[in-house]
Amino acid sequence: MCGIVGIFAYSPVNQALYDALMVLQHRGQDAAGIVTMEGHRLHLRKDNGLARDVFRTRHMIDLKGNIGIGHVRYPTAGYSTSAEAQPFYVNSPYGITLAHNGNLTNAQELTGDLYREDLRHINTSSDSEILLNVFAHELQALGRLRITPQDIFKAVAAVHRRCRGGYAAIAMVTGYGLLGFRDPHGIRPLVYGRRESADGTEYMMASESVALDAQDFELVSDVQPGEAVFIDMEGKLHKFQCAANPVHTPCVFEFVYFARPDSIIDNIFVHKARSRMGARLARKIQRIWPDHDIDVVIPIPDTSRTAALELANELKVKYTEGFIKNRYIGRTFIMPGQQARKKSVRQKLNAIESEFEGKNVMLVDDSIVRGTTSQQIVQMARDARAKKVYFASAAPPVRYPNVYGIDMPAADELVAHGRTEDEVREIIGADRLIFQDLDDLIKAVRKLGKSEVERFDTSVFNGEYVTGDVSDHYLEQLQLLRSDSAKQSWEDDSGSLLELHTNL
Repeated sequence: MCGIVGIFAYSPVNQALYDALMVLQHRGQDAAGIVTMEGHRLHLRKDNGLARDVFRTRHMIDLKGNIGIGHVRYPTAGYSTSAEAQPFYVNSPYGITLAHNGNLTNAQELTGDLYREDLRHINTSSDSEILLNVFAHELQALGRLRITPQDIFKAVAAVHRRCRGGYAAIAMVTGYGLLGFRDPHGIRPLVYGRRESADGTEYMMASESVALDAQDFELVSDVQPGEAVFIDMEGKLHKFQCAANPVHTPCVFEFVYFARPDSIIDNIFVHKARSRMGARLARKIQRIWPDHDIDVVIPIPDTSRTAALELANELKVKYTEGFIKNRYIGRTFIMPGQQARKKSVRQKLNAIESEFEGKNVMLVDDSIVRGTTSQQIVQMARDARAKKVYFASAAPPVRYPNVYGIDMPAADELVAHGRTEDEVREIIGADRLIFQDLDDLIKAVRKLGKSEVERFDTSVFNGEYVTGDVSDHYLEQLQLLRSDSAKQSWEDDSGSLLELHTNL
């Protein structure tokens, strides 16, 4: 999962891009990068680390120009070097830079085609570089000395024909303008907005609307599935539907976990969606456990707070904060290595004993992925002298890996994969475990009449991949990349990742 941003303005954009990346930092803490366009000259700074560490005053001074794009990243395969940091750049044609969020499911095929037919070399294991080179080749194949917005859209249409998977991208074509496009299923999010300045209308694109809010841009719309939005050098906005048969199926896990609660994605308020998740989960508890003895509902910070509060209200049970979070520890299920993950949970959370002692506690989390965090949190509640510890998940059991840009573990490292809900309960050590039903999750997020989403990608819950091209062989190869043992071997031998990716 990554965060991307692009700005067209009439004044320097370096500070605005940096501030936007800080707002999007929750989408990736592994690497950060900014590239700006000053006339026909590009200025780039990128490296591993948080945005606040990658960009120093000396770097910001050098990032000159009124158009730019930025990126925050964590590695989809769980491995990173500074060479993987984005944005990526190719000099032919015209000089193109690109920042990408998502994952291509036909990366192996595309890598071969780019080398054999397009005569282009891929230098990293990142499919973002593949996406950039496909777009660059299709633009070059038009054979134009000067290009128009229609030429840009023709190249994006060719990208949609060649690339499969989930992708949202923002690119700059040097001397021509700023481009944003989204895959034909709209799996990964991308929005755009505008604001008025003394010199004219300025535009911004980003993964989430909160980045626009922070820079006083008014949200105009989501970039639609298969659509491309292009702002030329004169500040004129052009839009075109570049996909033949777009089907709106965004990733439901954005609403469960990744997006900030104050974001609006696909005309859905994330906060409201999570509130409805809590309400529906409470109704399930009332249905299957009408004589429950829950004394208090406690959220596992931060993502589950909204759902937990509504769950408590529906059940008419006390809601309280029982854990204090250290905000300087990253998200645990995307941390490489099981040992590091186990250690980080205790560093991240500390229980307030008075809120647990002698009580039947219902812990609420947004989801259960590996089960490692849930297991330790249940034990923390017991150590704080809770009488009984119940656990509720605002999402259904996560049984399958994500292939569209979320670094979920290999299938056999997902605690619910191949297990019943009661077996998961035993593993995490809870006295009772309740999962959200998938139908209820979909209804909670969609809210009929408020969104034009036709359906969601729910593959992590039911194994149904909306692009229709995910084979058992692909998933087996993906497991080689994502397992903890593979990640450990990458730390010992950094060359193995490129070899595995090439064979995917």
